[in-house]
Amino acid sequence: MRIVVSGTHASGKSTLVDAFADRHPGFEVLADPFEFVDDAGDEPDAGVFAAQLRIASARLIALAPAERAIAERGPLDFLAYLAALDALGRPGRAGALFEQGVDLAARAMSNVDLLVLLPLEAGIRVPEDEDPELRAAMDGALLDLADDIDLTGGARVVELGGSPAARLAGLEAELG
Repeated sequence: MRIVVSGTHASGKSTLVDAFADRHPGFEVLADPFEFVDDAGDEPDAGVFAAQLRIASARLIALAPAERAIAERGPLDFLAYLAALDALGRPGRAGALFEQGVDLAARAMSNVDLLVLLPLEAGIRVPEDEDPELRAAMDGALLDLADDIDLTGGARVVELGGSPAARLAGLEAELG
């Protein structure tokens, strides 16, 4: 079982992945690709998101069908950030990088069994330095991308909301 937990920044991905890993030690945890990008500044740009898309995709493509892994973020997260940058008119070549990343993301997602989406919820607030405008735009773009069967590669897609405990229970219920 290969699981990807996706959502905009400060949506509860780390909390869910950590809680799941504590209860399911047989799953390998694939950390947020941001941790592997050396040139990520305080305000990530299209190039940083494209680099993370490549990292997220490569690690999913490398997984064998029988592997048990849960990834914090997948390639759709970074396609969504690129789409959000374009929608907001932020500088950079986000549109071109988005188009370049589509095929890679689709190939990687074909190796995923379950895509867990953590959409924004009304009660979660972030400070201005977390770029709430980008956060909201990315959330909308991610939900749109997750509706595209060509991009999700046949993965089962589920949206989870509520408290951290409710999200964990929802994820575990999806595993049967």
